[in-house]
Amino acid sequence: MSNAVPPFIVAIPARYGSTRLPAKPLREIGGVPMVVRVAQRALQAGARQVVVAVDDQRIADVLAGQGVDICMTRSDHASGSDRLAECAALYGWAEDSIVVNLQGDEPFAPAAGIRAVAKALAGDNAPMATLATPIIDAEELFDPNVVKLVRGVNGRALYFSRAPLPWARDAFAVDRHALPSGSPFLRHIGIYAYRAGFLDRYTRLSRTPLEQTESLEQLRVLEHGHAIAVRLTPEPFPPGIDTESDLERAEQWLLTHR
Repeated sequence: MSNAVPPFIVAIPARYGSTRLPAKPLREIGGVPMVVRVAQRALQAGARQVVVAVDDQRIADVLAGQGVDICMTRSDHASGSDRLAECAALYGWAEDSIVVNLQGDEPFAPAAGIRAVAKALAGDNAPMATLATPIIDAEELFDPNVVKLVRGVNGRALYFSRAPLPWARDAFAVDRHALPSGSPFLRHIGIYAYRAGFLDRYTRLSRTPLEQTESLEQLRVLEHGHAIAVRLTPEPFPPGIDTESDLERAEQWLLTHR
């Protein structure tokens, strides 16, 4: 497979209302609104177009002059994917365009990781791609807030779960405080790439039992029989921002990574 990165679009869903962190896109990290930091990361990755899908004029205002497109979308979307599907329709992106969904609360997403998920989709005929990173300690594996995944030898996702996966039967029968070597424990990173034509089809898929049980939207894709390509991220993704304590941690992270 070529090492060239294909042309790609980055679309960033940025919703004003957040239960845990009100006005989240506008919250500042190091004096810069979070949504501006996310947009800057997308531009650094070399996207041919960066679109921020907003639902509030206040978010649009802070993005003025940042070199990105602003797409005003409805405020009643159930998910970021639905918001991006509206964008895809408004812009009329070609069916086979690669659209990277970069979450609006990922202000430190590495440019190399954004490029990697676009490349993962280009190198596979799956309609969707995502990234993962090895899990290195047992606490992470057993944490239900950490989404795990398993993939096949073809590099496609078999399943995503909040439960420990895969279950190392013999090793965990003896000790659950250490990870056995040689087992492919992977943590999911919540960045996705889609073919633009799949975005609309994806949002029309009915909700599924496993998706609702695990509260993981990507399971809807697998349950309906569609493939998700999975590749390892070339650089770590610092955790996203969901709470006030996450914001404080982000400020500290910035001090050591300027």
